[in-house]
Amino acid sequence: MSLDFLTTDAIATSGGEAPIARSPMERSAAQEGARFELRDGWNVAVGYGSGAEQEARAATRTAAWADVSHLGKLELQAPAQGMVAVVAACAEGAELEFGTATRAGGAWWCPLTPTRTLVVCDPAALAPRRSSLAQAAAAADRASVIDVTTTFAALTLAGPLARELLARFSAIDLRPQRTPVGALRPGSIGRQPATLICEAADRYLFTFGWATAEYIWAVVADAGFHLGCRPIGVDALAALPGPAPAPEASRA
Repeated sequence: MSLDFLTTDAIATSGGEAPIARSPMERSAAQEGARFELRDGWNVAVGYGSGAEQEARAATRTAAWADVSHLGKLELQAPAQGMVAVVAACAEGAELEFGTATRAGGAWWCPLTPTRTLVVCDPAALAPRRSSLAQAAAAADRASVIDVTTTFAALTLAGPLARELLARFSAIDLRPQRTPVGALRPGSIGRQPATLICEAADRYLFTFGWATAEYIWAVVADAGFHLGCRPIGVDALAALPGPAPAPEASRA
C-alpha cells in the first residue's frame, strides 16, 4: 500500500494546480488575526498585523509562539547498525546520542529509540532530504523512511518567558543545566505526548499529534495570554535567535 497521501509535495495536481497544505492550527491562528502566505506549498501564518519587527520585539520582552507545522518531518526506521550507517551517510557523519538533538545539514536529527530517528527540516529541503534518506536506506538492511510531516504538528516558543510559559502546562524539567541547548526531551506537554527540542537559549520547538493541535494551541494561548505572551508569524520568528549550531554533529 502506498503512503504517498501522507507526503504533501507528492499529492497529484488537479487542473494544473497543486492543493494547498494547511496547518491544523490555521483556524486558531486566523482567529487571532493571522495573515497567511503560500510558501513551499503551505498556507503559513507569516504575521499578525503589527509587522515582523514589532512582533519580534514583543517576543524578546516576554515570549511568543509560532505555528511551524509546515516544517518537514521524516521518520527513519532501521535496525541499530543500519541506523548508524544511514545517519552517518546523510547527516555529515554525525553520531547520534540519546537525549540530544543533533543539528547537521540544516536539520535536527532526533534519536527516539535505537531503531527510530525523527528528522526535522525546512519545508523547502523536505524532498531532497527524503530522497537522500531513501537512497541510503535502500543500501541498508531493513531500513525505511516515512514522511510524517502531516502526522505531527509543531510550535516554536521563544523569548525570556518561554520556559515559564512551558512550565504552565508541562512537567519537563527545562532548567538550563537539565535541558541545555540541543537537548531532546520526549514527554508530556499539555497532557499529550510530545517531543521537545531546545533549539537555542529561550527557544523551544516541540512536535505533537496533528489531531490534538487545536487543543494544544488553546492550552498555550490560555497560559500565554496570562503571561503577556502572544502568537507571532514565521517572519518574526526568523528575526529571533535561531537554532544554534552547537552541539555540533560528532564525527565518526
